[in-house]
Amino acid sequence: MTSVKYPAIVILTLLFVISCGEIEKLPPEPSIKFSNFEIFDSVDLLGNDIKGGRLNFYFEDGDGDMGLVSPDLSSNPDSTNLFFTLYRRTDGLLVPAPDNDPLKPSSYRIPFMVRLGQNKILRGNISVTFLYLFYSDADTIKYEFFVKDRAQHESNKASTCEIVITQNGICNE
Repeated sequence: MTSVKYPAIVILTLLFVISCGEIEKLPPEPSIKFSNFEIFDSVDLLGNDIKGGRLNFYFEDGDGDMGLVSPDLSSNPDSTNLFFTLYRRTDGLLVPAPDNDPLKPSSYRIPFMVRLGQNKILRGNISVTFLYLFYSDADTIKYEFFVKDRAQHESNKASTCEIVITQNGICNE
């Protein structure tokens, strides 16, 4: 009986040590990376032909506090966490668009995410869809964007490729 007990303890101890690898660590600030942007034809709720755009990007958050719970403006006036700057091609240069530009997106809300367990790192892909109701054949734009986590840590800024609104397709860098 004693001879069976020791090998079982040794095997269980080895399995425990092997399975308890070091937990990966990332900084608490989120990190983002542009993946691609797609322009496509769509139809609005009234049946009008419009253009749509879809931004896809990758994110990592080391402390796992990405996303916001449902807005409660009385206790949390900051109800957005994905922010955009729109650039327009004007006279051959990309310049920031004014606040009243019809193509300028508002800020967006990434939903609440949580990861259970010891490793709190969140990783994934986020997709945001835009609808372009008012545009011209000459509209060439670019977005710069960043996210904030619940602790208000700002990510790096990422940029899309140049987007010609009238040309369907996918651009990536």
